[in-house]
Amino acid sequence: QVQLVESGGGSVQAGGSLRLSCVVFGNTYYAYSMAWFRQAPGKKREGVAGIASDGGTYYSDSVKGRFTISQDNAKNLYLQMNSLKPEDTAMYYCAATYHTVVGGIGLTDDYNYWGQGTQVTVFS
Repeated sequence: QVQLVESGGGSVQAGGSLRLSCVVFGNTYYAYSMAWFRQAPGKKREGVAGIASDGGTYYSDSVKGRFTISQDNAKNLYLQMNSLKPEDTAMYYCAATYHTVVGGIGLTDDYNYWGQGTQVTVFS
């Protein structure tokens, strides 16, 4: 089993940067593919960035070129967010699955493990 703990959220002015971290506890075998999702009030949870077991990375169109997903040898996950916009305001969640997510970030149903979330607020 896996536990995911996010940190790094906060309030930042538009144009600023934040770096989110997700520490993986437990058997990292179960963190085969990982991703960041976000959910704004009244909206569905959406995939932001994903990383496959082969290191391939995927981004939603809304964050491509501004966000960078990365992972260290311990499977801990990071999201560097630059040029933040007010529309990036949301709760950000780390997710992991022991399956291979093929060809993209995937959907919420593709992931077995979720962190508790970290709030990102971008003000203009």
